[in-house]
Amino acid sequence: MTSRNAIGWQTTLADLSLILFLITAAAAGHRVPRPTHPLASATRPPEARALASPRAEPLAVWIAAPGAPPLGRWLDSQSRDPRQQVTVIVRYRAADGPLTALATADPLMRAAGQRARLVVEPGEGPPRAVIAFDPPEPR
Repeated sequence: MTSRNAIGWQTTLADLSLILFLITAAAAGHRVPRPTHPLASATRPPEARALASPRAEPLAVWIAAPGAPPLGRWLDSQSRDPRQQVTVIVRYRAADGPLTALATADPLMRAAGQRARLVVEPGEGPPRAVIAFDPPEPR
């Protein structure tokens, strides 16, 4: 048996597939800057950079829905662990603005305590509170 017979079209196709996968994986790691017009940055104000809040898998979720207990009572019924983080999430519609969400969040943050984290984001839906083993916020 010669070495020429040992290599078939399947091996060649597998090699090419592996090469294509490696090129795609390498390209996915690089971010290509988008070309911008020189006047685009002069006419548009700089946007605030939104920071992603670290989130882990939730252990318990409270949603402000009819029949739900008040947030403070719900938190008292949950088991306590110093590593747990309470995150209160409120959403706002673009027409209303984030100040309406902050007004909604105020009593919820008082009930959640001073170590709770507040996330205000655009969108729709009722306020919610999440208990998870999120990493602590840098101070």
